[in-house]
Amino acid sequence: PVAAAAPLAAEAVVAEAEGLRLHLSSTNSTGYVGVYVNGRRDGRFRVILTLDSKQQTVGIFGTAVEGAVAYARAVGGEQARAGRAEAEARSAAAHFSARTSL
Repeated sequence: PVAAAAPLAAEAVVAEAEGLRLHLSSTNSTGYVGVYVNGRRDGRFRVILTLDSKQQTVGIFGTAVEGAVAYARAVGGEQARAGRAEAEARSAAAHFSARTSL
């Protein structure tokens, strides 16, 4: 039991060190949003991210916690990209506005 807990603790430390927030789910059997038991019944977990109504497989992982960390990384990356795009749009709008008021 102690050996099995070590990888879980290590993943939790990784998530905490990276500042990630794991997305918990009370309705998913794995306990995490986007993390599902792999259909091959091989004891692994598939991570699926849904963006704009399209599903994208992030990967297949050995534990649900590893999958949850990967999901959190993927969601964080998407949020960062969306934030940068929004900031660029605001900057362009401000630039255009400044140019037209001259």
